Amino acid sequence: MGADAKTTMNGVEMTDAAAARIARLVADDPGKLALRVSVEGGGCSGFSYKMDLTDQRNGDDVAIDRNGATVLIDEISMVYMGGSVIDFVDDLMGQSFQIRNPNAVASCGCGTSFSV
Repeated sequence: MGADAKTTMNGVEMTDAAAARIARLVADDPGKLALRVSVEGGGCSGFSYKMDLTDQRNGDDVAIDRNGATVLIDEISMVYMGGSVIDFVDDLMGQSFQIRNPNAVASCGCGTSFSV
């Protein structure tokens, strides 16, 4: 685990960079409270990540909080995301949220699709 990542009891981590970007996105979109991350069937490798700003927390959501930012993940998606690190990368290739998932045995070049 990197020094800038926070481990939660569910094993998913969020980096400082991801927390800062989420906090800024939520602040810029009145009424939104968190970034929702979910795993859905589909994509070129079998599963894909979906990310959206949300204005509500569901009963089965697991919340990951860091530096005033919140990520919500439903229980079904947590099965596939245990041990993952949610990061925000800003480099020459562009800006994007990235999920490093130790459960993924393969992923595609777009970084949003994986298989287990």
